[in-house]
Amino acid sequence: MIGTTLRDIRKRITELASETGEYYLVCARYGDPPVPSTGLRFESRETARVAARMTERYRAALRRYDPRLPYYDVVVCQERSVECGAGSRSGEHSRCRDSGATEWTLTEPIVTRTTGSDRTLVEFCHCVAATVFETLSARGHEAVESAVMDAYFEFAERCSSPDGLCLRLLECMAAEIATGLPPVDQARVLSAAADRLDADGDGFRTAGQTPVDGAFSRLRALGIIERYRNRRTEDSGTALRQVELTEYALARHADRLPLLPVVVELHRRGREWIPVSAAPIDRERGWSVEFAPVREAIRTDARACSVAPEVV
Repeated sequence: MIGTTLRDIRKRITELASETGEYYLVCARYGDPPVPSTGLRFESRETARVAARMTERYRAALRRYDPRLPYYDVVVCQERSVECGAGSRSGEHSRCRDSGATEWTLTEPIVTRTTGSDRTLVEFCHCVAATVFETLSARGHEAVESAVMDAYFEFAERCSSPDGLCLRLLECMAAEIATGLPPVDQARVLSAAADRLDADGDGFRTAGQTPVDGAFSRLRALGIIERYRNRRTEDSGTALRQVELTEYALARHADRLPLLPVVVELHRRGREWIPVSAAPIDRERGWSVEFAPVREAIRTDARACSVAPEVV
């Protein structure tokens, strides 16, 4: 139950955090803040140790489907100044500062890695992937689950960027679901996966926004898309909805456009739509995607409807 495990551990770590805390977690070797405790502070060293153990559990669970996830020796650091030369125990780091020392900030790694926005995107991708894996397993779609892993490992051998690998996982997953499941089963998997995610935990439920605008605003903030345009209003009376996406982060895969994160986010907000077509448009990584309500697409036997529609 990978998705449930990740979600529960992340929630517990967040509950332990405090805005006024002076302790935080880093990788002992590189100084990177480890996912999922990036940017979090803790009131006491004891609490931070608990968070460190839970962070290691989270990463161990994540590594079950992402074997290339880096191994981090997670240690506790203290933000406030302490006297240099003070003793430290195993597994604990204290920061020594003097007038000639280079000062660190909470989110500055020793070795330059991904930016904060990149980490947010990676977190989102991992969350969606884990939840969909959980749903495929719960619904008995072992063949699709295995096909996703096989395709993912092929990419992993050629891709050296952890961030890029995370996006490739979603591309593989969308393509295998599209070719391995009929539209009705795709819709059920997407709906169940969306139900497993916390739809109220993203902070993007802005007053006055439609569910569609809310979904695409979040995707834009995450870096999945740069811009979007909903070309038909929701009360236009037409069943199809056409949306233009610019700078879409996922690439065409086997002549299909993988739209898994888009569809899951729409489902989270009560819009059970499924793509029926995708066509490139005249701007960099621009796409025109046509969506239809799931029930109508299935009722009319729209075989082209898919989480990764064929590019026309």
